[in-house]
Amino acid sequence: MAAQADEAGSGRGGPGEASPGRRPRTLLAMEEEVFRLQFTPPVMERLHQVAQVVDPLWVSDFDTPGARARLADCEVLLTSWGCPTISRDVLEAAPGLRAIIHAAGSVRGQVPPEVFERDVLVTTAAAVNAVPVAEYTLAMILACGKRVPFLARNARSHRSDWSYLARHGPLTNRGRTVCLVGWSRVGRLLGRMLAPFEIELLVVDPYADPADVAAAGGRLTGPEDAFPRCDVLSLHAPLLPATRGMVDADALALLPDGATLINTARGALVDTPALEAACRTGRLYAILDVTDPEPLPDSSVLYDLDNVVITPHIAGSLDSETERMSLAALDELDRYRSGRPPLDPITRATFGVTA
Repeated sequence: MAAQADEAGSGRGGPGEASPGRRPRTLLAMEEEVFRLQFTPPVMERLHQVAQVVDPLWVSDFDTPGARARLADCEVLLTSWGCPTISRDVLEAAPGLRAIIHAAGSVRGQVPPEVFERDVLVTTAAAVNAVPVAEYTLAMILACGKRVPFLARNARSHRSDWSYLARHGPLTNRGRTVCLVGWSRVGRLLGRMLAPFEIELLVVDPYADPADVAAAGGRLTGPEDAFPRCDVLSLHAPLLPATRGMVDADALALLPDGATLINTARGALVDTPALEAACRTGRLYAILDVTDPEPLPDSSVLYDLDNVVITPHIAGSLDSETERMSLAALDELDRYRSGRPPLDPITRATFGVTA
C-alpha cells in the first residue's frame, strides 16, 4: 500500500519538490496539433518512464469535466503551445499542483504571477528553442556578408547582366562587426557560434554581465557606440514596455550605410514605419522573420524592396525540432521527481523580463 500511495503522488514535499523516484501525476495541456507534433512515440515512451498519466492524457481546454477531474489530482502540468491560460480559477481547481513544465519557449500570457505565491515550480524549454533561432540567425549573418539573399533577388530581374554586384559594396564576412541587442538565451548561444569567425562582436544589453560577454569573445557596450560601427544589427531582446519600438528612426539613423538589421525576436521591437522609410531609400538591408504587425499587410512596401527579405516566423522550433523541446521538458520533469534542481526555471524575479 505504501508503494501505491507513493506512485499516486499523495505526499508533497517542499516548494517545487517531489519525493525521489516517484512518477508524479501529470496532465498535458496544449493544442491537439501541437501534441501530435511534439509527442512522438519515442517521446511518449520517455513520458511514461518519468510520469504517471491517465485518461485524458492531454487537454486543450481546462473547463471540460475530464480536465477538471484531472486537475483535481494533478501534481504536474506539462504544457506547450496552445495551452489555455492557467488562471486563478484553474489553480484553485488544482490544489496539488507543484510544477508547471513548459515544453516550449515563453510562458508569459500562460502562467499568472499567482503561481509564485503558491510555490509552484515553473520551467521552460526556451534554451533548446534558442538553438534553431541561433542557427537561423548565424546563417543569415554569414549570408548577408556575401549579400546572398539580395543578390539572388537581383538575379531574377538582371539575369546575365551582373552589373548589380557593384551596388552592394564589399562581399565578405572577414572583419565584419556584428552587434547583438539582447544577451538572452539566443544571444548568448549565437555569440558562441560566432566565435570561430573573424567577426567583431558587440553586445548591447543593460543586464548582461561584461565578463560573460567577454568570455564569448564579445564586448559589452551601448547603442551609441555600437550602432554606428556595426555591419549587422541582430535583435534578441524580449518584448517589454521598455523595449517596444526601441529600434526607431533615431536608432536606424545611427546605422552605417549598408548595414543589415536582422530580427528574429519580436516584431514590435522595431518601429515598422521607420524601417519602411529607411529601407525604401536603399540605405539599409533587413532580414525579418518577425514583423509588426505579423504578418505585414499586403500594402507594406517591405514586400517589394530588393534589400529586404521576409520569412514567415520560421526561425524557432518547427517540425522535428519541436521534439527537442519535449525531451528537454521531460528532462526537467525527471529532475523534479528525483529532487534535483531545475535546469531552466522561471522565477518571480525573472518572470517580468523574460521573452
